[in-house]
Amino acid sequence: MKTVADPHVRQSIVERLAALTPAAERRWGTLTAHEMLCHLGDACEMVLRVRPRIKPVPLRRRPLLKWLALRMPNRWPRGVHTNPEQDPRLGGTRPSDFEFDRQRVLTALHRLARAEAATLEPAHGMLGIMSLRDWQRWAYKHTDYHLRQFGL
Repeated sequence: MKTVADPHVRQSIVERLAALTPAAERRWGTLTAHEMLCHLGDACEMVLRVRPRIKPVPLRRRPLLKWLALRMPNRWPRGVHTNPEQDPRLGGTRPSDFEFDRQRVLTALHRLARAEAATLEPAHGMLGIMSLRDWQRWAYKHTDYHLRQFGL
């Protein structure tokens, strides 16, 4: 199972992110390539508690949904709306410098790969209570989803 904790998997993500350009055309969704980088950076930084949540997430267990989202080999469905705090058109970070925003994502992914469980958010808004391994798997699946959105 691929996670950002695996150096080979992480390197693949780094290479795919390096291939992203500001002019990349999306295959679905509404975000531009630059907005997508801001979204990924915000999402990872929220998990790392660098970007504090406006309101806390309930600590609930959602084992079936979490298992389906993180353990099944299927790809995530298109069109699921994001947390407004991570939407660059709402409460998220607005695009500024493309390379800066790309580096912010890379830094956050590397930090998640080496994180300690106690330093991370305890729960995901939809998936419920998360372990370190869950967050590392989520980071891979979330980043992969958005890179495929741009054909990478």
